[in-house]
Amino acid sequence: MGIQLREMVGEDGSHPCPPGFEQLDARAAAKVTAAKVRLDLGHTPNMSWFRGIGEYQIDWRPVYRIDLANEGNALIVLFGGSTKKNPQKAGDLTVALHDEYTAK
Repeated sequence: MGIQLREMVGEDGSHPCPPGFEQLDARAAAKVTAAKVRLDLGHTPNMSWFRGIGEYQIDWRPVYRIDLANEGNALIVLFGGSTKKNPQKAGDLTVALHDEYTAK
């Protein structure tokens, strides 16, 4: 059985997404969407894990990332499409989302 890719749904029914993600230019949005498809197909070579949180980096400038949690054979998208412009803020948000997800 392959990897399942699911998006985290917040308690209010929303999907976490960095501010402005919906305003990405078409090429950047396509890169992030293609990365999610690759993850769904089980291609995870651009992944690194730290404290239970996976980071999939899209090697394109700027570098976009998709932060994930692992649940069995499923990868849960916590935060998709952030850049490294403000890594501390994005990291803090990802940790908070991971804590919220694992508390369920």
